[in-house]
Formats: sequence, C-alpha cells, structure tokens
Amino acid sequence: MKINIVNIGCFKNLVDSERLMKQLCQQGNEVIFGRSDSYFDVVIINTCGFVSNADDDSIAIIKEYALRKRKNLLGNLWIMGCYSQKRGVALREDVPEVDRVYGNFDWLNIVSDLGMIPNYTYERILTTPKHYAYLKISEGCNSPCSYCLKPILNGPLASYEIKDLVEEVKYLVSLGVKEFQVVAQNLTAYGMDIYGQKKIAELIDRIADVPGVEWIRLHYAYPLGFPLDLLDVIRERDNVCNYLDMAIQHCNTKMLKLMRRGMTREKLEELLYTIRERVPGIYLRTTIMTGHPGETEEDFAELYEFVKHQHFERMGVFAYSHQKGTYSDLHYTDSIPQEVKVKRALSLMNLQKKVYEDLNTSLIGSMEKVIIDEKQNNLFVGRGEHSTPMADPKIYIPYNEHIEIGEFYKIKISGVRGKDMNGILIN
Repeated sequence: MKINIVNIGCFKNLVDSERLMKQLCQQGNEVIFGRSDSYFDVVIINTCGFVSNADDDSIAIIKEYALRKRKNLLGNLWIMGCYSQKRGVALREDVPEVDRVYGNFDWLNIVSDLGMIPNYTYERILTTPKHYAYLKISEGCNSPCSYCLKPILNGPLASYEIKDLVEEVKYLVSLGVKEFQVVAQNLTAYGMDIYGQKKIAELIDRIADVPGVEWIRLHYAYPLGFPLDLLDVIRERDNVCNYLDMAIQHCNTKMLKLMRRGMTREKLEELLYTIRERVPGIYLRTTIMTGHPGETEEDFAELYEFVKHQHFERMGVFAYSHQKGTYSDLHYTDSIPQEVKVKRALSLMNLQKKVYEDLNTSLIGSMEKVIIDEKQNNLFVGRGEHSTPMADPKIYIPYNEHIEIGEFYKIKISGVRGKDMNGILIN
C-alpha cells in the first residue's frame, strides 16, 4: 500500500507522524512524508488547530487533497491531529471527500484500520535531518490560560516515564541523533502527574548522561511554579545548551490576570532576573501575545517598554486568536480590531530586529561551536547552541570540502546578515 503523511502541526505532532510512519513501514507499506503529487492509496493529514491561522492552513490543505480525490488522484483521505479533534464529525460534513477523522492520539487506530497490528513504541522514522530530533516528554496540559485550546483538545498533563524517555534517547542516538529538542506543552510541569513532583531537572540530567548526546535544548517552559533546580542542570551540564524557551505572553499584571497566567509583573521580573543570575550567558526565547481582550493602548505601551528593557535574545509575537470553547470565548469579548492586534505585534517584531542586529554585531570575531544543518548553493548553513532549528538565527559558512552535514565545527563569526550571521571555518 502506498501512503502519504502530511504534517501541518507543531513539533509534538511531528513526533506522532514519525511514529506512525515507522508502524506503517514496518508492515510493508511504502510511506512518503510531505506533500506530493503522486497517487496514494491513503493520504493522512496531521493537522493543527491551535489558532485561527492554523485552522485556515489545515482546512486549505484538506480541501486541496479533497480536490485531488475528486479527480481520482488519491484513494482515501484521512485526517488526524488538533484540527480534526476540534471539528470531529463536522469536518466530514464540511468536506465530504474526507473518509475518516481521528483525534489527537488516535494514530494507533489508523494502523488498526489499515488492517495492521498496532504496537506502541517510541521507535520512529525521522523526518528531520538525522543529526537532530524532537523529544516529546509529555502530552496535555493542566494550565488554565484563557486563550488556549490545548488543554481542551489534548486533555490534562500526561508525562512519559523517565526510564522510557532515556531509552528513547538511546534509540535515537543509535540512529545518529546528536542534538535533542525537548518539547512539551508545559515542559516545567513534567512529572507532576506520575511522580507527584516536578521532575524536569532529573529528566534532563539523566538524558545528559547518555553517551552521544551532544546538545539538549529546552522548549515551552511555563513561568508559574518554575522549578529552579532546572537552572542548575542547564548551568552545570556541558551538553545542555544555555537556552530556554519560556513564553511570558505579557508583563502587565492586569493582563496576566485576564490571561489566567497566575503571575504578576513583579513575580515575572524576579524570575527572569533569577534565571539570568543563575545561568550566566543564557539565551532566553519567549513568546508574546498582543490584542488579548482587555489590552489597552497603555497596557501595550507597558509591554513594549518591558520587552525593550528585557532584551530577549529570541522572541516570537502572535496576535490574539479568539478560539471557540476557551475561557476567553466564554467570558470575554473579542473587541480589539484585528488590524490593531497585528500592528502591535509588528511593532514588537520590529523592536526585536534591532535586538538581533545588536546581538549579532557583538558576536563578530567570537568563536562558536556550530552544527551544520544543510548546504544551500555554495554555502553551508549551521547553528550555534543558542539557536533552535527552523526559528532562530542561522550561520552561513562558505563551502569547504572538509565540512559535512550533521557534524560540529569551530566557526568564527565574521559578519551580520540581518537576523542571521556569516562565519568562517577555523581549522
């Protein structure tokens, strides 16, 4: 059977797609990852439904494949992931060409419905470059953020056991993986459900012990109740990158209360100070939201000055998206015009451009340990420990016959190219 898997969702979704691919390939199927014009017996689209833009992307691709089915260019069209979890049977009513709809965690049922024997395992086929992989340490989330659908779609926190995650890391190392992007909806809550306490520090320490693990990078921490012992692990373990991805969303105390983040500006500033004090040289990546119900011009002005002062090394900004079924939907009115939300977001991103320029300029002449991700024309493209794949600044290095993709090199930063940098190989 010829099967196509198309992944639209986040990196946590990607792990599910990779595990599904392994199951299907083990049972003799030809599986192609990514969009393709070839004929397939079954196309499986793993969707995202986190915000309205993701909804739009998901339905657009579903309709694209529905059209292909009407032209007899594919057999069956199956949908899984967050968007199908949100829409359920209504999705088939909207797009009659969809044959089956599966929820977030139903991928083993897909294996069964294809007439095969499902076998839950951490084994998977990597769709990333073979030198790095995403390690999903938990499902779900217990945080009550007003705007977020994830707890509704994915359920409460469900952590994987430390021993199982360590075995998964060993397995991935055996495939050639050197760099691990540790991901969860709320990484810092890891372990509360199965151990009765936060175990993220112990988990990362155990993973760092695995031979062959050269870099570990942490994604999607939560400020409230942040486990400070994690900072000791980041500081003391050489293969844990001085990098932390922690969404703050806002700084204004009133807005944080409306967002149900459990924080105040004072507590947030104290935490940020502690992180930087205990891990000198750490790069903080954060996410900011503009236009949440209740955000006034004065609130945004405070946020703008806060971001300017904090000088986050990495930052993403999103305009608020009103999602049906969330606390915001039930209790607030989405009264801020979309153009205002977007204007505020763009002003923060323009501010961040200056941060990247200043930071990158300060690095000229410095030496970086860099892993090479790909070759583009006559340039190799790599990253230092302070950059995660896909989102963060890259380093462009002139072609050299001694450079290989997936290997580490000592690179001297030679210049700035906007958000990114130029570098020279040091022999």
